[in-house]
Amino acid sequence: MSQTHWMIRLVRIVTILFVLIACLMIFIYTPFYSKLIVKGLNYFVPVEVNQVAAKSQQNASLSEHENLEPGSNLWIARQAYLSLMEQALRSENSQDLIMLQTRYRALQQRIEEEQLKEQEDDEEEPAVNIPMLSTDHPSKQSIEEQERENAASDAMSQLFDLNRSENKAIMEKYIIFLKTHPIEKQESENVQGEISKDIAYIRQNQNDFKALGYRSKPYAIVVLGGGLTLADNKKDIVVNNYTRLRLEKTLELEKKYNLPIVLSGVEAPYMQTWLKERGVEAKLLENRSMNTCENSRFSSLLLQKKGGAPTVMLVTDVYHMPRTRRLFALNGIETIPVEAPMPTQLTTWQPSQQNYDHSRRANYELLATIRDMLFGSSGCREVP
Repeated sequence: MSQTHWMIRLVRIVTILFVLIACLMIFIYTPFYSKLIVKGLNYFVPVEVNQVAAKSQQNASLSEHENLEPGSNLWIARQAYLSLMEQALRSENSQDLIMLQTRYRALQQRIEEEQLKEQEDDEEEPAVNIPMLSTDHPSKQSIEEQERENAASDAMSQLFDLNRSENKAIMEKYIIFLKTHPIEKQESENVQGEISKDIAYIRQNQNDFKALGYRSKPYAIVVLGGGLTLADNKKDIVVNNYTRLRLEKTLELEKKYNLPIVLSGVEAPYMQTWLKERGVEAKLLENRSMNTCENSRFSSLLLQKKGGAPTVMLVTDVYHMPRTRRLFALNGIETIPVEAPMPTQLTTWQPSQQNYDHSRRANYELLATIRDMLFGSSGCREVP
């Protein structure tokens, strides 16, 4: 039996490879390729929350009143008020809600008056500046500075803890005030419009996210920037289509859940401008991150400083979602995925440039996820 000439075998191999590559290229231009990549990422990429990092978010005191300084008397008063409001809602007595809201306003006013008086007293006391000279070795100084920073961090964590003896005593005092402070009928008539907003805040998650398998209800909406572009005048910088579509999804969520909005990325100021033009303002801006790893790390730090948010609603596109959820989980935050649409839509089955745009995005996220899981995220700063 004669053997096939090596040139013929080579031609056959090249032909088979060419056919396989052509089939792969056609497959990439179909909608099935990108869908397959997404299913694989969602299946294999772990999103279990790092429980050590989660301790920094455990107080879960973030609310739409994030302008209140965590650990301050006004912040503790807010927690006491919300606790009693939940009890009053169970009783379904509207009069109790009106009385509670009126007393809460009186409590806020009293706390603000006490703070103003303390500020006036501090201004009357002359400031004494004592020069501090140190002859310690530089390395010893750096160690001492690190110890002071750690002590400050521990102190900040204690401020957020309502079970801390000092905070607990203040909270009990405020609860007694909210239950017993005498009020006049005219005062209670002026709070009708404010009650509905607080009730909506408490009842904002009646669809029970815990029943869906999440640790807790979401405390914020985190929106990741998707890039910027030039406006039609070729001068002004505006959000690109990726970012715009994420913001449009954010408007839907804000209307439904009334949660604080966190804008993450260097695009944050431009995202804020876009939202303000539509009557919505995000009061938490993280505008230092330059990549997805920094998005998750810096946003987690910001939420921690504002009192904690163990669970958030995360807005980004479907391809970006698995990798981003994993990074937030490593930083101690559970994410509820909310997928924003892509600028181009997949076709039903036929190959097209639109499908290739999705496949290219899927390939990028696949490679980035493999890199992160094997070698760690590159170019990711520790602090903003």
